[in-house]
Amino acid sequence: MTDAAFPSDMEIAALISSKICHDVIGPVGAISIGLQLHDEEKEEDARRYAFDMIRNVTAQASVCLEFARFAFGASGSAGALIDLGMAEKISRGYVVNGKGRAKHRLNWSGPPGYMSKDKVKLLLNIISSAITALPKGGDIDVTIEGSVERPAFHVVCRGTGARLPQHLNEFVTGKDAPALDAMTIQAYYTTRLAKLANMPLTVAKDGVDVRIHAAAG
Repeated sequence: MTDAAFPSDMEIAALISSKICHDVIGPVGAISIGLQLHDEEKEEDARRYAFDMIRNVTAQASVCLEFARFAFGASGSAGALIDLGMAEKISRGYVVNGKGRAKHRLNWSGPPGYMSKDKVKLLLNIISSAITALPKGGDIDVTIEGSVERPAFHVVCRGTGARLPQHLNEFVTGKDAPALDAMTIQAYYTTRLAKLANMPLTVAKDGVDVRIHAAAG
């Protein structure tokens, strides 16, 4: 995709909104079904099952929305700093209870401290892309090196059938990039964040693993 083909800010906002709705509509719909079952069932075991389902999908919707607030939203004023401890907590919830749905594990190694909002948003979006590299589940190893001002992000995806994250490499290289829609917008948005943060992205298969790297220029 060339610079001339870049979508407008309004188009990006609309597509990201569609993606967030897509991520939470399933859990929200399941809450409605669970409430209906709870109200209709007379047996205590069935009502308990319905309530457990409501609890689980409510937690899933909550972590997805919290992740989206930091990965896509303002999360404070322009130039704000974000606590890396908070970023780790949000990422763990999203990988295990949100998009990853317990098939994935997050291993995090990095210094404490506060990092610029754009860099943290980039890291969160890389982690979300990493989930798509492991369709059968696996480990996502996140390592933050360097200083909080000039960091380097190393993300390794380890698991059966590991593959390049959906659409990310195409947008990174500019070759065979797909049309933008709610399913491809996050990969595109990740590359835009990398440019904004001056942290060029590389995506590569390394044996059976997949590596995603971004370092401050």
